[in-house]
Amino acid sequence: MDPQDVDLTAPFGPLTLPNPLTTAAGCAGPVRELAKFVPLDALGSVTTRTIMPRPRAGHPTPRAAATPAGLLTALGLPGPGIDAFVEKELPWLAERGARVVVSIAGERIEEFAALAARLGGLPGVVGLELNIGGPSHADLGLVFAANPAISYDLVRAVRRAAPADLPVYAKLAPDVLSITDIAAACVRAGADGLSMINTVPGMDIDPDTLRPSLAAGPGGLSGPAVRPVALRCVHLVHAAMLAGRLPTVPILGMGGVTDGRDALAFAAAGAGGVAIGSALLHDPTAPLRILDELRTELASRGLAAFTDAVGLAHRRD
Repeated sequence: MDPQDVDLTAPFGPLTLPNPLTTAAGCAGPVRELAKFVPLDALGSVTTRTIMPRPRAGHPTPRAAATPAGLLTALGLPGPGIDAFVEKELPWLAERGARVVVSIAGERIEEFAALAARLGGLPGVVGLELNIGGPSHADLGLVFAANPAISYDLVRAVRRAAPADLPVYAKLAPDVLSITDIAAACVRAGADGLSMINTVPGMDIDPDTLRPSLAAGPGGLSGPAVRPVALRCVHLVHAAMLAGRLPTVPILGMGGVTDGRDALAFAAAGAGGVAIGSALLHDPTAPLRILDELRTELASRGLAAFTDAVGLAHRRD
């Protein structure tokens, strides 16, 4: 099979995107830098850094530290706030044909809902990703993802505030008692899909100063080191969907994706889309390369479409 004949279209909630690749929230910054290396409309979608109601400076530096097979970060969600994003950043993205998924967060459920209402119907916006739990911003009280009841209330409030045709994805944290319970709560509250996973809590100690490597102390680990954790979470939730323990919705898999084989592994685990994160920091052209590699991997296995690979790891034949 010619790799160019492979159908890469992928689901995003009720929508269909031209391919399954997006950026992980925050890893492409304001996205302007990425546009120098990758035509934004070449990606299935582009996920923004997390947008909050008001401008935020984030944590003091140092905010990042390299670890074996991973990157530890504690940015603290720096950003311009919703007003500047809507007035300056979003129009620039829309002009370039980007299909924009806006990552949003707030200190209270009401703030999530207000952001969703503000973004609904704006040019270029094809979806929302709810950043409901991340270790690098636990000081803000944003870890809503550890409790099914709270996750349900948050997603339900956003789903009521956002237009009915705007997909809403909940981004799940891996360090919870039962990620399938959290996933079930989010889907039953109206989430159109699940993003999995957020960074893994971690810390590093500087061997010279014997102090935490990050100014904030703890942070979130990303990169190849977390890929097995992410794959396990995606596999667990997709298995629960197949067993009827929660309604079936698309999963956006992420965590250490560096090449086409990684993307295919997430699809086999049950992901209908794949986000590229830390790889962008050392290779901003990675999305185009990974797309080509994914086509080749699918074609070499006789798979005519990306969707044919979704869930293959669960088949017993």
